[in-house]
Amino acid sequence: MTIIHATPIGISRTIYRLHDSVVEWTTALPPSIVQLASRVAVAEVFWQSAQTKLASWPVTLQLFAFEYRLPLLDPGLAALMATAAELSGAAMLGLGLLARLASLMLLGVVAIIQIFVYPDHWAEHLMWTSLLLLILSRGAGVFSVDHLVSRRIRAGG
Repeated sequence: MTIIHATPIGISRTIYRLHDSVVEWTTALPPSIVQLASRVAVAEVFWQSAQTKLASWPVTLQLFAFEYRLPLLDPGLAALMATAAELSGAAMLGLGLLARLASLMLLGVVAIIQIFVYPDHWAEHLMWTSLLLLILSRGAGVFSVDHLVSRRIRAGG
């Protein structure tokens, strides 16, 4: 004997309507909000990292010399390059100024960190990479200097 359990049709329709409402609402979310949130989130990470390096430069130099140990680079030069990339990349992303270039630069920083410094932190690096790839592929969005400059150029100056 086969027993058939029927789901009340009213509950199924309610679930489908709720699902459709959520999909409709999320589809209406402007991509520029997602782009802005991505830019701010990644910019904050790298800005704070640069500030930590600058707060105690002697400690930063020791970290690059004895813990990070990047191949082929003098620790002082590596520290300077990393700090400059983090500061400029974070500022550029935060403002949405040359955001694709900033994303590409910070993707390089993430790759170096992943390969040479903290390979076990791949989940965190993957999260940063995902946000940076969004900005690289879609741009900074409406809430950015890039957008303002682009509108001005299209308008003829």
